Amino acid sequence: MDHKQVATRVLNALGGEDNVVGVAHCATRLRVVVKDNGGIDKQALDNDPDLKGTFEAGGMFQVIVGPGDVNVVFQEMTQQATKDIAVSTDKLKDIAANSGNWFSRAIRVLADIFVPLIPILVGGGLLMAINNVLTQPGLFGNQSIIEMYPAWEGAAGLINTLASAPFAFLPVLVGFTATKRFGGNEFLGAGIAMAMVMPDLVNGYSVAAAMEDGTMTYWDIFGFDVAQAGYQGSVLPILVISWVLATLEKFFHSKLKGTVDFLVTPVLTLLITGFITFVALGPVLRWAGDQLAYGLANVYDFTGPFGGLLFGLVYAPIVITGLHQSFPPVETMLWTQGGSFIFPIAAMSNIAQGGATLAVYFLAKSAKLKGLAGASGVSALFGITEPALFGVNLRLRWPFYVAICASAIGGALVALFNVLATALGAAGFIGFVSIQGSSVPAYLLICVITLVVSLASAYIYGRVLISRNGTIDPDEDTTAAQPESSVTSASTAHEPAAVPADDATMIVSPLQGTAVELNQVSDPMFAAGKLGAGMAIEPEIGKLLSPIDGKVTVTFPSGHAYAVRGKDADGNNIDILMHIGFDTVNLKGKHFIPHVQKGDEVKAGDLLAEFDIAAIKAAGYPLTTPVVVSNSKKLGPILPAAGAGNPVIFGEDLYTVDPAIPATV
Repeated sequence: MDHKQVATRVLNALGGEDNVVGVAHCATRLRVVVKDNGGIDKQALDNDPDLKGTFEAGGMFQVIVGPGDVNVVFQEMTQQATKDIAVSTDKLKDIAANSGNWFSRAIRVLADIFVPLIPILVGGGLLMAINNVLTQPGLFGNQSIIEMYPAWEGAAGLINTLASAPFAFLPVLVGFTATKRFGGNEFLGAGIAMAMVMPDLVNGYSVAAAMEDGTMTYWDIFGFDVAQAGYQGSVLPILVISWVLATLEKFFHSKLKGTVDFLVTPVLTLLITGFITFVALGPVLRWAGDQLAYGLANVYDFTGPFGGLLFGLVYAPIVITGLHQSFPPVETMLWTQGGSFIFPIAAMSNIAQGGATLAVYFLAKSAKLKGLAGASGVSALFGITEPALFGVNLRLRWPFYVAICASAIGGALVALFNVLATALGAAGFIGFVSIQGSSVPAYLLICVITLVVSLASAYIYGRVLISRNGTIDPDEDTTAAQPESSVTSASTAHEPAAVPADDATMIVSPLQGTAVELNQVSDPMFAAGKLGAGMAIEPEIGKLLSPIDGKVTVTFPSGHAYAVRGKDADGNNIDILMHIGFDTVNLKGKHFIPHVQKGDEVKAGDLLAEFDIAAIKAAGYPLTTPVVVSNSKKLGPILPAAGAGNPVIFGEDLYTVDPAIPATV
């Protein structure tokens, strides 16, 4: 490879250095953030004989160069550019996070804020579903379970407390993560959120009713009446307040120094933010919610099924803002007029979000995304959508769009069949007990239709994305290329041999653990064979040995990736790449101990590195380790000697590499 020429071609295909915001590299790939993705000549990069493909992930455009070459190409690119385009991987992630349009940035901010909260929201949501089953009359007869079996009442009360707490105090959780995301002190953010849900205030769920019947209490602040209104269960107010608080705190930090800063900044930040919260922003957002609720009710009354479609379309976005907390007083008013359309449409929205999330569960490859989608999808079907919304659907975006469209269809059907609720309840499948008796069959039928439309549409669209990108998970690297064989070489001139050639080179296992077929690993680039053919191993002992006699050609600074170059019987190079786990570069060398340097001569079985399996897994990183021949396209077939799923030990035969097949004329 002429690294200088490759660097020139890559830089030109990226739209020139003026289009490049920053570039970094890992063990195999260039990671680039550009100003305009439309300026990239992707076809030129994909057709380049010295490159192995391209893909986009995490806001970065990535070019696969290969181990041992990527760092040289990176150096050539940065030397050819007349401006400084080289940045660290962490800096590039920050640049990527601030790139894209306003909507993309907003979604990333929401994901950063809510993803850490998913475990508590999922747990609370499923406990809420259990509580609803125990306390809802009409599910198993005229009485609820605890009415039929009073011995369960205490357990149901404890479950209800555990289930309600995360949602009642949601502003505190959001205040902590949001303030941290906006660059402020997260404990100050939690503190202002605690003030917003103090028991001394009128509970947020009762504010509208208190305003309506005149029981609201007020502070007299400099002659102004300020409502003592709480914000339990709300989202939008604390998001805005967290940004205000972080901005004020950073301002005071920039103006005050030393002990004065330490003592005065927290006081001024909390005091000013508190006044802004209760005097200005809070009331404005509450008023907006009230106007929205009554406006939607009027639209529904005048437009019928179209109003139901519109309400179904916008209900989930309203939930994201927390303005749906303004709906209960409107529903109370509607009950006196025969019934409320809001509850059944809310149920369709929840079921639609749950259906789209379950589609993600069936499509996902990574255990993390699959587990999250499964739990939060079920929770949404029972009426708790925050985990599904913030943990899965908004993060991926397309399931959210599919779900609101399915919800619109469900809302139109609710209006068409005049399905009305006479009480509040769990807005999901078990919500039928809150529906007028004559409308229960229609309600359940619409629930099923909404679920089927959402799940099927999301699943079909997800399959399209997988065929195009290789994955639906934004945290995974993606590729539009079709998978190559992960065991045999990708030679198109000859059919792969069924048995190894007599002069095949044996590659031994560098790890002890369980053999895994390469196409089953969670990283699509390795699974597709884009980085070479071979096998993977799930390690049980934290040692990596050399799989062949040769020279170390790659030792990544983080200690997670190594390559050794050996020779076959004909003197051809065999480049073996070993990548310990996936995304372990983010550990920055922690839990890894390298024992070799680039250029060292090694024998098969020599120790290359040690790593702490338990610590790496505890940090949330999978340790499945690909062992691939990165130049497999230039060699003959690669055939497994160890069967997938079987245990392998250090030095045991892993696979064979045949010499290159001579070209025929």
